[in-house]
Amino acid sequence: MNQVLSADWVLPIEGPPIERGAVVIEGGRIATVGTAEELGAGVQYEDSVIVPGFVNTHSHLEYAVYGGFGDGLGDFAEWITLHVQRKARIGWEEYVDIARFGAAQCLASGVTTIGDCSYSGAAAVACAELGLRATVYLEVFGADVPRALEHFARIRDRAQDAFSDRVRAGVSPHAPYSVSLELYQACAELGLPVATHVSESASEAAYVLRGEGPWSGYRDLLVAPSGTTGTRLLAQHELLGRHVVVAHCVVVDDEEIGMLASTGTGVAHCPRSNAALGCGVAPLAELRAAGARVGVGTDSPASAPSFDFFEELRSVVLTARARAQRPDVLTAAEALELATLGSARALDLDAEIGSIVPGKRADLTVVSLAGSSYLPWEDPAAAVVFGGAPDRVVATFVDGEPRYEKGGFEWHELTAAALRARRAMLVPPAAGAAPPRAGAAVGPRAR
Repeated sequence: MNQVLSADWVLPIEGPPIERGAVVIEGGRIATVGTAEELGAGVQYEDSVIVPGFVNTHSHLEYAVYGGFGDGLGDFAEWITLHVQRKARIGWEEYVDIARFGAAQCLASGVTTIGDCSYSGAAAVACAELGLRATVYLEVFGADVPRALEHFARIRDRAQDAFSDRVRAGVSPHAPYSVSLELYQACAELGLPVATHVSESASEAAYVLRGEGPWSGYRDLLVAPSGTTGTRLLAQHELLGRHVVVAHCVVVDDEEIGMLASTGTGVAHCPRSNAALGCGVAPLAELRAAGARVGVGTDSPASAPSFDFFEELRSVVLTARARAQRPDVLTAAEALELATLGSARALDLDAEIGSIVPGKRADLTVVSLAGSSYLPWEDPAAAVVFGGAPDRVVATFVDGEPRYEKGGFEWHELTAAALRARRAMLVPPAAGAAPPRAGAAVGPRAR
Protein backbone atom coordinates (compact mmCIF):
# COMPACT_ATOMS: atom_id res chain seq x y z
CA MET A 1 0.00 0.00 0.00
CA ASN A 2 1.34 3.42 -1.01
CA GLN A 3 1.41 6.41 1.29
CA VAL A 4 2.16 10.00 0.34
CA LEU A 5 3.74 12.60 2.61
CA SER A 6 3.87 16.24 1.58
CA ALA A 7 5.17 19.49 3.06
CA ASP A 8 6.12 23.05 2.17
CA TRP A 9 9.53 21.71 1.16
CA VAL A 10 11.18 18.38 0.49
CA LEU A 11 15.00 18.45 0.71
CA PRO A 12 16.25 15.37 -1.17
CA ILE A 13 19.97 16.22 -0.55
CA GLU A 14 20.83 14.52 -3.85
CA GLY A 15 18.98 17.10 -5.88
CA PRO A 16 17.57 20.59 -5.48
CA PRO A 17 14.93 21.48 -2.85
CA ILE A 18 11.36 20.86 -3.98
CA GLU A 19 8.82 23.49 -3.00
CA ARG A 20 5.42 22.06 -2.06
CA GLY A 21 7.06 18.66 -2.36
CA ALA A 22 5.81 15.14 -1.80
CA VAL A 23 7.30 11.69 -1.21
CA VAL A 24 5.57 8.44 -2.17
CA ILE A 25 6.44 5.45 0.02
CA GLU A 26 5.89 1.86 -1.05
CA GLY A 27 7.01 -1.25 0.82
CA GLY A 28 9.19 0.73 3.19
CA ARG A 29 11.11 2.40 0.36
CA ILE A 30 10.88 5.69 -1.49
CA ALA A 31 8.96 5.12 -4.70
CA THR A 32 8.68 8.64 -6.14
CA VAL A 33 9.70 12.18 -5.24
CA GLY A 34 8.13 15.28 -6.77
CA THR A 35 5.60 18.02 -6.15
CA ALA A 36 2.32 17.56 -4.31
CA GLU A 37 0.58 18.78 -7.43
CA GLU A 38 2.06 15.85 -9.37
CA LEU A 39 1.85 13.15 -6.71
CA GLY A 40 -1.03 14.25 -4.48
CA ALA A 41 -0.85 15.80 -1.05
CA GLY A 42 -1.52 12.68 1.01
CA VAL A 43 -0.62 13.39 4.63
CA GLN A 44 0.14 17.10 4.47
CA TYR A 45 2.47 18.84 6.94
CA GLU A 46 1.97 22.61 7.07
CA ASP A 47 4.89 25.00 7.70
CA SER A 48 7.18 21.98 7.56
CA VAL A 49 10.12 20.41 5.76
CA ILE A 50 10.69 16.74 4.95
CA VAL A 51 14.37 15.81 5.14
CA PRO A 52 16.21 12.49 5.10
CA GLY A 53 16.35 11.02 8.59
CA PHE A 54 19.45 12.24 10.39
CA VAL A 55 22.29 9.75 10.68
CA ASN A 56 24.21 9.92 13.96
CA THR A 57 27.61 8.39 13.21
CA HIS A 58 28.81 8.18 16.80
CA SER A 59 26.65 7.69 19.87
CA HIS A 60 26.61 5.83 23.19
CA LEU A 61 22.95 5.20 24.04
CA GLU A 62 23.92 3.48 27.27
CA TYR A 63 25.19 6.79 28.67
CA ALA A 64 21.98 8.73 28.03
CA VAL A 65 21.66 9.75 31.71
CA TYR A 66 25.33 10.52 32.35
CA GLY A 67 24.89 14.26 31.85
CA GLY A 68 27.13 16.39 34.07
CA PHE A 69 29.14 13.49 35.51
CA GLY A 70 32.60 14.91 36.16
CA ASP A 71 32.05 18.08 34.17
CA GLY A 72 35.06 20.39 34.31
CA LEU A 73 37.53 17.89 35.79
CA GLY A 74 41.10 18.94 35.19
CA ASP A 75 42.05 16.22 32.74
CA PHE A 76 40.41 13.66 30.49
CA ALA A 77 41.99 10.78 32.45
CA GLU A 78 40.33 11.91 35.71
CA TRP A 79 37.04 12.08 33.88
CA ILE A 80 37.45 8.55 32.50
CA THR A 81 38.25 7.15 35.95
CA LEU A 82 35.08 8.65 37.42
CA HIS A 83 32.96 7.06 34.69
CA VAL A 84 34.58 3.66 35.18
CA GLN A 85 33.52 3.79 38.82
CA ARG A 86 29.99 5.01 38.09
CA LYS A 87 29.02 2.48 35.45
CA ALA A 88 30.29 -0.42 37.60
CA ARG A 89 27.37 0.28 39.99
CA ILE A 90 24.59 -0.85 37.63
CA GLY A 91 23.71 -4.01 35.72
CA TRP A 92 22.09 -5.26 32.51
CA GLU A 93 18.52 -4.16 33.19
CA GLU A 94 19.67 -0.64 34.02
CA TYR A 95 21.76 -0.49 30.85
CA VAL A 96 18.70 -1.47 28.81
CA ASP A 97 16.52 1.13 30.53
CA ILE A 98 19.08 3.85 29.84
CA ALA A 99 19.57 2.74 26.23
CA ARG A 100 15.82 2.79 25.58
CA PHE A 101 15.72 6.36 26.85
CA GLY A 102 18.63 7.29 24.59
CA ALA A 103 17.05 5.64 21.55
CA ALA A 104 13.80 7.52 22.17
CA GLN A 105 15.67 10.80 22.47
CA CYS A 106 17.42 10.16 19.16
CA LEU A 107 14.14 9.41 17.36
CA ALA A 108 12.58 12.52 18.89
CA SER A 109 15.50 14.53 17.49
CA GLY A 110 14.86 13.26 13.96
CA VAL A 111 17.60 10.63 13.99
CA THR A 112 16.73 7.44 12.11
CA THR A 113 20.13 5.70 12.08
CA ILE A 114 22.97 5.52 14.60
CA GLY A 115 26.46 4.11 14.80
CA ASP A 116 26.55 3.22 18.49
CA CYS A 117 29.51 2.06 20.57
CA SER A 118 27.99 -0.23 23.16
CA TYR A 119 29.70 -1.44 26.32
CA SER A 120 27.03 -3.98 27.28
CA GLY A 121 25.05 -4.69 24.09
CA ALA A 122 21.93 -3.05 25.55
CA ALA A 123 21.88 -0.53 22.70
CA ALA A 124 20.98 -3.32 20.26
CA VAL A 125 17.99 -4.32 22.36
CA ALA A 126 16.79 -0.73 22.64
CA CYS A 127 17.11 -0.07 18.90
CA ALA A 128 15.29 -3.28 18.02
CA GLU A 129 12.43 -2.43 20.37
CA LEU A 130 12.00 1.20 19.32
CA GLY A 131 12.61 0.77 15.58
CA LEU A 132 15.84 2.75 15.25
CA ARG A 133 18.22 1.67 12.48
CA ALA A 134 21.65 0.97 13.94
CA THR A 135 25.10 -0.45 13.67
CA VAL A 136 25.90 -1.46 17.25
CA TYR A 137 29.65 -1.71 17.73
CA LEU A 138 30.28 -3.92 20.77
CA GLU A 139 33.22 -2.54 22.72
CA VAL A 140 36.39 -4.42 23.62
CA PHE A 141 39.38 -3.26 25.64
CA GLY A 142 42.87 -4.27 26.68
CA ALA A 143 45.84 -6.25 25.45
CA ASP A 144 44.62 -9.77 26.25
CA VAL A 145 43.15 -10.93 22.94
CA PRO A 146 41.42 -14.16 24.08
CA ARG A 147 39.88 -12.42 27.08
CA ALA A 148 38.64 -9.50 24.97
CA LEU A 149 37.15 -11.77 22.30
CA GLU A 150 35.47 -13.85 24.99
CA HIS A 151 33.90 -10.63 26.33
CA PHE A 152 32.80 -9.70 22.80
CA ALA A 153 31.20 -13.11 22.23
CA ARG A 154 29.42 -12.95 25.58
CA ILE A 155 27.79 -9.58 24.98
CA ARG A 156 26.98 -10.46 21.36
CA ASP A 157 25.23 -13.62 22.50
CA ARG A 158 23.30 -11.68 25.15
CA ALA A 159 21.95 -9.29 22.52
CA GLN A 160 21.74 -11.81 19.67
CA ASP A 161 17.95 -11.73 19.30
CA ALA A 162 18.08 -7.97 18.68
CA PHE A 163 20.27 -8.18 15.58
CA SER A 164 18.60 -8.08 12.16
CA ASP A 165 18.89 -6.40 8.78
CA ARG A 166 17.99 -3.13 10.51
CA VAL A 167 20.16 -3.55 13.63
CA ARG A 168 23.52 -4.95 12.59
CA ALA A 169 26.39 -6.02 14.83
CA GLY A 170 29.82 -4.45 14.72
CA VAL A 171 32.88 -4.36 16.94
CA SER A 172 34.59 -1.42 18.63
CA PRO A 173 38.21 -1.86 19.65
CA HIS A 174 38.03 1.16 21.88
CA ALA A 175 41.11 3.30 21.12
CA PRO A 176 44.87 3.00 20.49
CA TYR A 177 45.56 3.86 24.13
CA SER A 178 43.19 1.19 25.50
CA VAL A 179 43.53 -1.60 22.92
CA SER A 180 46.66 -3.41 21.71
CA LEU A 181 47.57 -3.69 18.05
CA GLU A 182 47.01 -7.45 18.30
CA LEU A 183 43.44 -6.90 19.49
CA TYR A 184 42.79 -4.43 16.66
CA GLN A 185 43.97 -7.09 14.22
CA ALA A 186 41.82 -9.77 15.84
CA CYS A 187 38.78 -7.48 15.59
CA ALA A 188 39.47 -6.87 11.90
CA GLU A 189 39.49 -10.62 11.32
CA LEU A 190 35.90 -10.86 12.59
CA GLY A 191 34.72 -9.36 9.29
CA LEU A 192 32.35 -6.92 10.98
CA PRO A 193 31.95 -3.13 10.77
CA VAL A 194 34.49 -1.47 13.06
CA ALA A 195 34.37 1.75 15.09
CA THR A 196 37.14 3.23 17.22
CA HIS A 197 38.17 6.50 18.89
CA VAL A 198 41.27 8.18 17.45
CA SER A 199 43.32 11.33 18.10
CA GLU A 200 40.79 12.98 20.37
CA SER A 201 43.09 15.18 22.43
CA ALA A 202 46.63 16.49 22.83
CA SER A 203 46.95 14.47 26.06
CA GLU A 204 46.13 11.30 24.13
CA ALA A 205 48.72 12.15 21.49
CA ALA A 206 51.40 12.80 24.13
CA TYR A 207 50.73 9.41 25.71
CA VAL A 208 50.58 7.22 22.59
CA LEU A 209 53.63 8.92 21.04
CA ARG A 210 55.96 9.20 24.04
CA GLY A 211 54.21 7.84 27.13
CA GLU A 212 54.23 11.37 28.52
CA GLY A 213 51.73 13.93 29.78
CA PRO A 214 48.81 13.71 32.22
CA TRP A 215 47.86 10.22 31.08
CA SER A 216 51.20 8.69 32.08
CA GLY A 217 49.90 8.36 35.64
CA TYR A 218 47.09 6.07 34.47
CA ARG A 219 49.14 3.30 32.89
CA ASP A 220 47.19 0.64 34.79
CA LEU A 221 44.12 1.61 32.73
CA LEU A 222 45.93 1.87 29.40
CA VAL A 223 48.01 -0.24 27.03
CA ALA A 224 51.66 0.55 26.42
CA PRO A 225 52.36 3.55 24.15
CA SER A 226 52.76 2.57 20.50
CA GLY A 227 55.22 5.33 19.63
CA THR A 228 53.04 6.60 16.80
CA THR A 229 49.65 8.22 16.38
CA GLY A 230 46.48 6.19 16.25
CA THR A 231 45.81 7.02 12.61
CA ARG A 232 49.33 6.07 11.52
CA LEU A 233 49.27 2.87 13.56
CA LEU A 234 46.02 1.72 11.94
CA ALA A 235 47.14 2.80 8.46
CA GLN A 236 50.50 1.04 8.74
CA HIS A 237 48.76 -2.24 9.55
CA GLU A 238 45.97 -1.85 6.95
CA LEU A 239 43.32 -1.44 9.62
CA LEU A 240 41.55 1.51 7.99
CA GLY A 241 38.93 1.31 5.24
CA ARG A 242 35.30 1.81 4.27
CA HIS A 243 34.13 -0.62 6.94
CA VAL A 244 35.84 1.46 9.68
CA VAL A 245 34.59 4.60 11.47
CA VAL A 246 37.02 6.67 13.53
CA ALA A 247 35.53 9.14 16.00
CA HIS A 248 36.88 12.61 16.78
CA CYS A 249 40.18 13.08 14.80
CA VAL A 250 40.84 16.41 16.51
CA VAL A 251 44.65 16.13 16.57
CA VAL A 252 45.50 14.98 13.03
CA ASP A 253 47.97 16.45 10.56
CA ASP A 254 47.72 16.73 6.78
CA GLU A 255 49.37 13.36 6.19
CA GLU A 256 46.95 11.63 8.52
CA ILE A 257 44.00 13.37 6.89
CA GLY A 258 45.27 12.00 3.58
CA MET A 259 45.42 8.49 5.04
CA LEU A 260 41.82 8.69 6.21
CA ALA A 261 40.63 10.04 2.86
CA SER A 262 42.58 7.63 0.64
CA THR A 263 41.34 4.55 2.54
CA GLY A 264 37.70 5.67 2.51
CA THR A 265 37.57 5.50 6.30
CA GLY A 266 34.51 7.09 7.91
CA VAL A 267 35.15 10.00 10.27
CA ALA A 268 32.63 10.85 12.99
CA HIS A 269 32.83 14.59 13.72
CA CYS A 270 31.60 15.37 17.26
CA PRO A 271 32.13 19.10 17.86
CA ARG A 272 30.14 19.50 21.08
CA SER A 273 31.94 16.64 22.82
CA ASN A 274 35.31 17.89 21.60
CA ALA A 275 34.53 21.35 22.96
CA ALA A 276 33.01 20.22 26.27
CA LEU A 277 36.06 18.13 27.14
CA GLY A 278 38.49 20.84 26.06
CA CYS A 279 39.92 18.64 23.31
CA GLY A 280 39.82 21.30 20.59
CA VAL A 281 38.20 21.76 17.19
CA ALA A 282 38.63 19.08 14.54
CA PRO A 283 39.86 20.17 11.08
CA LEU A 284 36.53 19.65 9.33
CA ALA A 285 37.27 21.87 6.32
CA GLU A 286 40.58 20.10 5.73
CA LEU A 287 38.97 16.66 6.00
CA ARG A 288 36.26 17.64 3.53
CA ALA A 289 38.76 19.20 1.13
CA ALA A 290 40.77 15.96 1.13
CA GLY A 291 37.66 13.96 0.27
CA ALA A 292 37.29 12.16 3.60
CA ARG A 293 33.96 10.47 4.30
CA VAL A 294 32.87 12.71 7.19
CA GLY A 295 29.64 12.41 9.16
CA VAL A 296 28.19 14.01 12.27
CA GLY A 297 27.98 12.35 15.69
CA THR A 298 26.59 13.50 19.01
CA ASP A 299 28.81 11.25 21.13
CA SER A 300 26.88 10.93 24.42
CA PRO A 301 25.50 13.05 27.25
CA ALA A 302 28.54 11.95 29.23
CA SER A 303 30.49 14.57 27.28
CA ALA A 304 28.14 16.44 24.93
CA PRO A 305 25.09 17.78 26.78
CA SER A 306 22.49 15.68 24.95
CA PHE A 307 21.45 13.71 21.87
CA ASP A 308 19.96 16.93 20.42
CA PHE A 309 21.00 16.58 16.79
CA PHE A 310 20.01 20.12 15.89
CA GLU A 311 22.39 21.50 18.51
CA GLU A 312 25.09 19.27 17.04
CA LEU A 313 24.35 20.58 13.55
CA ARG A 314 24.66 24.18 14.71
CA SER A 315 27.94 23.33 16.43
CA VAL A 316 29.23 21.78 13.22
CA VAL A 317 28.62 25.05 11.39
CA LEU A 318 29.81 27.42 14.11
CA THR A 319 33.03 25.60 15.01
CA ALA A 320 33.96 25.22 11.33
CA ARG A 321 33.46 28.93 10.73
CA ALA A 322 35.29 29.89 13.91
CA ARG A 323 38.30 27.67 13.09
CA ALA A 324 38.54 28.97 9.51
CA GLN A 325 37.52 32.53 10.45
CA ARG A 326 35.28 32.49 7.38
CA PRO A 327 31.46 32.36 7.33
CA ASP A 328 31.42 30.70 3.90
CA VAL A 329 33.59 27.72 4.89
CA LEU A 330 30.46 25.66 5.62
CA THR A 331 26.91 26.52 4.60
CA ALA A 332 23.75 25.27 6.28
CA ALA A 333 22.98 23.12 3.24
CA GLU A 334 26.46 21.54 3.42
CA ALA A 335 26.01 20.84 7.13
CA LEU A 336 22.65 19.20 6.43
CA GLU A 337 24.30 17.01 3.81
CA LEU A 338 27.00 16.02 6.30
CA ALA A 339 24.32 14.99 8.81
CA THR A 340 22.42 12.84 6.31
CA LEU A 341 24.18 11.56 3.19
CA GLY A 342 27.66 12.32 4.56
CA SER A 343 26.97 10.38 7.74
CA ALA A 344 25.48 7.53 5.73
CA ARG A 345 28.68 7.40 3.66
CA ALA A 346 30.77 7.36 6.84
CA LEU A 347 28.83 4.29 8.00
CA ASP A 348 29.02 2.79 4.48
CA LEU A 349 25.22 2.81 4.26
CA ASP A 350 24.74 5.46 1.57
CA ALA A 351 23.37 2.97 -0.95
CA GLU A 352 20.36 2.53 1.35
CA ILE A 353 19.85 5.75 3.33
CA GLY A 354 20.89 9.40 3.60
CA SER A 355 18.93 11.02 0.80
CA ILE A 356 15.39 11.12 -0.56
CA VAL A 357 15.70 9.32 -3.88
CA PRO A 358 13.65 6.45 -5.33
CA GLY A 359 14.79 3.04 -4.21
CA LYS A 360 16.29 4.07 -0.88
CA ARG A 361 14.82 3.23 2.50
CA ALA A 362 12.00 5.56 3.52
CA ASP A 363 13.86 6.99 6.51
CA LEU A 364 12.43 10.49 6.81
CA THR A 365 12.11 13.31 9.32
CA VAL A 366 9.41 15.99 9.30
CA VAL A 367 10.44 19.27 10.93
CA SER A 368 7.93 22.03 11.60
CA LEU A 369 9.14 25.63 11.61
CA ALA A 370 5.74 27.00 12.72
CA GLY A 371 6.20 29.86 15.15
CA SER A 372 9.91 30.19 14.38
CA SER A 373 11.71 33.24 13.03
CA TYR A 374 12.47 31.34 9.81
CA LEU A 375 9.00 31.75 8.29
CA PRO A 376 8.12 32.95 5.68
CA TRP A 377 10.73 30.75 4.00
CA GLU A 378 13.91 32.05 2.46
CA ASP A 379 16.28 29.07 2.71
CA PRO A 380 14.68 25.83 3.98
CA ALA A 381 18.07 24.20 4.73
CA ALA A 382 19.10 27.14 6.90
CA ALA A 383 15.68 27.04 8.58
CA VAL A 384 16.19 23.39 9.55
CA VAL A 385 19.79 23.80 10.73
CA PHE A 386 19.40 27.06 12.64
CA GLY A 387 15.70 26.90 13.57
CA GLY A 388 15.17 23.20 14.16
CA ALA A 389 14.88 21.53 17.55
CA PRO A 390 13.58 18.22 18.94
CA ASP A 391 10.32 19.88 19.94
CA ARG A 392 9.85 20.91 16.29
CA VAL A 393 10.13 17.32 15.03
CA VAL A 394 6.62 16.26 14.01
CA ALA A 395 7.41 12.70 12.94
CA THR A 396 10.33 10.35 12.34
CA PHE A 397 9.90 7.46 9.88
CA VAL A 398 12.11 4.36 9.56
CA ASP A 399 11.34 2.08 6.62
CA GLY A 400 8.21 4.16 6.08
CA GLU A 401 6.88 3.40 9.56
CA PRO A 402 6.33 6.25 12.03
CA ARG A 403 8.75 5.37 14.84
CA TYR A 404 8.17 8.70 16.56
CA GLU A 405 5.26 11.12 16.39
CA LYS A 406 5.20 14.22 18.55
CA GLY A 407 3.57 13.39 21.86
CA GLY A 408 3.53 9.67 21.07
CA PHE A 409 6.10 8.22 23.47
CA GLU A 410 5.31 7.20 27.02
CA TRP A 411 8.03 9.57 28.21
CA HIS A 412 7.06 9.23 31.86
CA GLU A 413 7.83 5.50 31.88
CA LEU A 414 11.02 5.83 29.83
CA THR A 415 12.29 8.68 31.97
CA ALA A 416 11.45 7.11 35.30
CA ALA A 417 13.30 3.88 34.49
CA ALA A 418 16.37 5.73 33.21
CA LEU A 419 16.51 8.06 36.19
CA ARG A 420 16.38 5.13 38.60
CA ALA A 421 19.55 3.87 36.94
CA ARG A 422 21.20 7.29 37.18
CA ARG A 423 20.31 7.47 40.87
CA ALA A 424 21.98 4.09 41.43
CA MET A 425 25.19 5.35 39.80
CA LEU A 426 25.29 8.38 42.07
CA VAL A 427 25.05 6.33 45.27
CA PRO A 428 28.55 5.39 46.49
CA PRO A 429 29.24 1.78 47.52
CA ALA A 430 28.43 0.79 51.08
CA ALA A 431 31.13 1.33 53.69
CA GLY A 432 33.67 -1.46 53.60
CA ALA A 433 32.73 -2.60 50.09
CA ALA A 434 35.57 -3.12 47.65
CA PRO A 435 35.87 -0.33 45.08
CA PRO A 436 35.20 -1.24 41.45
CA ARG A 437 38.32 -2.47 39.70
CA ALA A 438 39.24 -0.31 36.73
CA GLY A 439 40.52 -2.08 33.68
CA ALA A 440 39.48 -4.48 30.96
CA ALA A 441 36.49 -5.91 32.81
CA VAL A 442 34.91 -2.49 33.19
CA GLY A 443 36.51 -0.50 30.39
CA PRO A 444 38.46 2.72 30.72
CA ARG A 445 35.92 4.97 29.07
CA ALA A 446 32.27 5.82 29.49
CA ARG A 447 31.53 7.49 26.17
